Amino acid sequence: MNLPEFLLGDNTDCEDAIFVIHTQYPRFIIDLSSEDVEWLDDVSEEDPADEAERLFVAAAEFYDREVERIEKSL
Repeated sequence: MNLPEFLLGDNTDCEDAIFVIHTQYPRFIIDLSSEDVEWLDDVSEEDPADEAERLFVAAAEFYDREVERIEKSL
């Protein structure tokens, strides 16, 4: 199966959270509402912080694009 790079996640127990899941290395789940990150892969200190920041920005852009597409389809 070829997963997309980002997926939206939802959970009614966390009604204020906006979860975006990054499915490629380094895999993580970010809550955009609080900017909390849960890493699913071991990330070494050698991994550049600017790459993580780029991925977090890409996750936020993905979310904005998805919400815009959903709103247009309503």
